[in-house]
Amino acid sequence: MSVHKEIKRITTHTLLEFKQTGVKISMLTAYDFSMARIIDGGGIDVILVGDSASNVMAGHETTLPITLNEMIYHASSVVRAVNRALVVVDLPFGTYQGNSKLALESAIRIMKESGAHAVKLEGGAEIRESVERILTAGIPVMGHLGLTPQSIYKFGTYTVRAKEEAEATKLMEDALLLEKSGCFALVLEKIPAKLAGEVSKALHIPTIGIGAGGGTDGQVLVSHDMLGITKEFKPRFLRRYLNLYDEVQNAVKQYVDDVKSRNFPNEQEQY
Repeated sequence: MSVHKEIKRITTHTLLEFKQTGVKISMLTAYDFSMARIIDGGGIDVILVGDSASNVMAGHETTLPITLNEMIYHASSVVRAVNRALVVVDLPFGTYQGNSKLALESAIRIMKESGAHAVKLEGGAEIRESVERILTAGIPVMGHLGLTPQSIYKFGTYTVRAKEEAEATKLMEDALLLEKSGCFALVLEKIPAKLAGEVSKALHIPTIGIGAGGGTDGQVLVSHDMLGITKEFKPRFLRRYLNLYDEVQNAVKQYVDDVKSRNFPNEQEQY
């Protein structure tokens, strides 16, 4: 635990040092001030303001509907809570694909208006120009390969990616290309553990896996899944550390009962 005391603030350089010294990187999502404060205080290295807010905060079926303004709102809330973690923000669908000028404008808005520390983009060779253009402004970029949820309609399913040799080869090529383009780290989502391990060994920059086995340089989960706030989502890679759904609901039921039965407020709870 001494590592946590020494580091006042995690930077992209810290993550590189973690990889070089074999220290695993911990990453969780947060979308609001209160949760971000708890997560940061728990000693997390990286907080991802994910476009998964579209699912867990807004109730959409996919990550596609969330807007840049909404991402900035969530990111600003998180940044105000954080003292130690590196805050990375997803560029939402439609704000960078196929248009590097728009990608740069979107990234600048996120950094300027939210105070976040880096952005994350999905994809490989097809977004290279956007990655390089964002980096010209001095904005750190995290890549994301494997299952890329913004491309859900292209794949048609959320199943494991890169099981076939051709896709695995392309993933390795894309990973090396993103490193060469200047990405400081890479998320690998839902790919075979063996492939994720090979990619992690081939790269100098750290990899952070979700459903990609233990061979990556770090791990990321959606906090709502990890804490058991969501109930329906049960992929193999998810470990639930709490069952908050039932705990919170039971507390609400107790409160309702206490109000109805005139138990709340009692003598001590009034002025």
